[in-house]
Amino acid sequence: MKLAPSLLAADLANLLPALEQCEAGGADLVHFDVMDGHFVPNLSFGIPVLEAVAARTRLPIDVHLMVNEPDRLLDAYLEAGADWVSVHFEATTHLDRVLSRIREGGARAGVVLNPATPVELLVDSLAHLDFVLLMSVNPGFGGQKFLPHVLEKTRRLRRMIEQRKLDVAIEMDGGIGSDTIDLAAAAGVDICVAGSAVFGHEDPAEAIRQLRRKATRDNS
Repeated sequence: MKLAPSLLAADLANLLPALEQCEAGGADLVHFDVMDGHFVPNLSFGIPVLEAVAARTRLPIDVHLMVNEPDRLLDAYLEAGADWVSVHFEATTHLDRVLSRIREGGARAGVVLNPATPVELLVDSLAHLDFVLLMSVNPGFGGQKFLPHVLEKTRRLRRMIEQRKLDVAIEMDGGIGSDTIDLAAAAGVDICVAGSAVFGHEDPAEAIRQLRRKATRDNS
């Protein structure tokens, strides 16, 4: 199981310690949420923040674009240091074109599905993806409760990937903590995004290590 702590749950006035804690805890990625106030009601990080983060961590940065018409912003986020980029299926008109641009920009290309969006809609795009991010809460706010019906959706996606013998990772975001990460791992998730479960802990680095042990122990 790979872990991607979400900076949205960190101390937004001082992100450097959060990045240091991610590295100390053995995180695999740093999750970076971009919200436009339209596709989701909140606003969050922009390009200058991504540039600052990219200059201060050795970890790959996993940029989740919760924005309408993500192709408008794509090049700027790629240039600012995004290593992984995911766009919402629900917000992208020309998905294949956007995925190609992400890869041409040197990043891994992913698509995000909201909880109510079926994985079967990816049947014609799956071969062009590096990863699929399944939302296990409705996007736009941190600290929400995990939606358990997404686990069955995860199992269906895992079967689709295996039947076609594809190298596509499954990522999950929303409500991931010590009581849910084992369920996600058992359903076939490869990467878990954790926000409050990491940065709400008195020792975020240890929280990362505990989450990894929980996922590995219960699914070894």
